[in-house]
Amino acid sequence: MIVHNKLVRDKIPDIIERAGKKPVTHILSDEEFYLELESKLNEEFAEYQADKSIEELADMIEVIYAITEARGWSVSELETTRKKKAEKRGSFKAKIYLECVEDGN
Repeated sequence: MIVHNKLVRDKIPDIIERAGKKPVTHILSDEEFYLELESKLNEEFAEYQADKSIEELADMIEVIYAITEARGWSVSELETTRKKKAEKRGSFKAKIYLECVEDGN
């Protein structure tokens, strides 16, 4: 037996069964789900940091979308908010690294 104790994608139990194994699962409460999504985002970020792959970035986005919807927002609201913030404060395309801010005197 391998213990995982983590949130998994919806089709993972079926994939495990097709491999001839028996997944033991339960459905999380909303509060448990929020906590596990936060943990999952940290897990996916660590995986991205380790291998810098586009697949891990896609996994992070999937978790971010799930957090968005779990908190009662839509993905389109998230994207609208992102665009507004980019318009107001910019994005990261110019690669600007702020070293310090000197006093104007």
